[in-house]
Amino acid sequence: MFIDTHAHLFYHNFKGDIDKVIQRAKDAEVDYIIVPSTDIPSAKQIINLCNKYDIVYGAVGVHPHDTKDWDNILLKKVEEFAGSNKIVAIGEIGLDYYYDYSPKDEQIRAFKDQIELALKLNLPVIVHNREADDDMMEIISTYCGSGLKAQFHCFNGPLERAKELIKLHHYFSFTGNITFKNANELQSLLKKINLEHLLLETDSPFMTPVPHRGKRNEPAYVNLVAEKIAELHNMKPQDIGRITSFNAFKMFGIGSLPETSFTYKIGNALYINMTNRCNADCVFCRRKEEPFIKGYNLKMSKSEEPPAEVYIKEIGDPRQYSEIVFCGFGEPTLRWEEVKEVAKYVKSRNGKTRLDTNGHGNYINKKDITPEMKDLFDSVSVSLNAADQEQYSEIMQVEPAMFNEAVIFTKNAKNYVDNVVITVVSYNNIDVEKVRRVVKEEIGAEFRVREYF
Repeated sequence: MFIDTHAHLFYHNFKGDIDKVIQRAKDAEVDYIIVPSTDIPSAKQIINLCNKYDIVYGAVGVHPHDTKDWDNILLKKVEEFAGSNKIVAIGEIGLDYYYDYSPKDEQIRAFKDQIELALKLNLPVIVHNREADDDMMEIISTYCGSGLKAQFHCFNGPLERAKELIKLHHYFSFTGNITFKNANELQSLLKKINLEHLLLETDSPFMTPVPHRGKRNEPAYVNLVAEKIAELHNMKPQDIGRITSFNAFKMFGIGSLPETSFTYKIGNALYINMTNRCNADCVFCRRKEEPFIKGYNLKMSKSEEPPAEVYIKEIGDPRQYSEIVFCGFGEPTLRWEEVKEVAKYVKSRNGKTRLDTNGHGNYINKKDITPEMKDLFDSVSVSLNAADQEQYSEIMQVEPAMFNEAVIFTKNAKNYVDNVVITVVSYNNIDVEKVRRVVKEEIGAEFRVREYF
């Protein structure tokens, strides 16, 4: 269920009972542990740990504290160790200006050299950052578009910095300190981090979570970190385990790609993945590159789209869910007959339904489909994302006239569905307030903002 992506099991206080530590981790449903090095000697120890324990994987690199003697010989040693079996990242590397263990110039040089090595070897990096935000961001930004993947471990930066890093497709992890009584600011930050960019870690033997604070930390306690994240995001620990484990697979290649989900549960709602096809191609949509959400794999071709009976069987009793939502990475009205059949089944058994759409259903089906929504849907959510034809065309990558199609669809839907909502993604230059005014003054629907990051 869980992957601890950061545990220093080579530390001396693990030597006496490492076998028991590994067993306790397995008993706590920890599937894998990634052990990052801090220097060359610890890299050697990690290779041994990887060879001895099936659930242990490693990362090799030189920590900023140990970069005062950085040179090409050290870089070559890191590269040599990176070629070992089960090494999945370069790390722990980065910058630390809190302590004066290594000169800043040497830290920066070592950091850049090891990033370049990671790119050369097609490996992600595990990043340590303490009181070096400006230099860190300047360096990381220069690798935009390079394919670099970074995990910012034990993250405690400001929300705006997190947003910048998310736009660069990087990941974050938080340790047991999120369980501390005085962690209100950190918890507030964590609430706003999209789970699609989150990994789990313990930072063992440090940062021990409550109720074990003051004792040695170990990977088995990663479930306590997951529990706190679940609490902050109003989810269940198993949801956090599924999501973060899939993120770790995407980041480090550990585990396996889940099979395609035709239905998927988020919170108390069940979502229906009708299709990956869409007549639009939104600039912010990940359906082509990464059709994954909340740890589920939604990828499927047209030939793999199942009939309505498959969805109905997976739904079972719809009353066990807060609502059944037709929402995947494609436009559901492309399969309008199947959507109606499934919705009819749900409503016949007193379930609640919601249709998430781009509002192009009439155009797609060459008729006004809104009258057919009557008694089939409790709510309809239309993604508008712009206040005028020009920006709509640019963002959705469709003809400008499709903006009016969506507006007309929404107005017509109000005649047949009690709750009609227009949503907008808070992406780059989208003028959210301008869209809000258009919705209020011209369409008269409810309005909701979907956070992009």
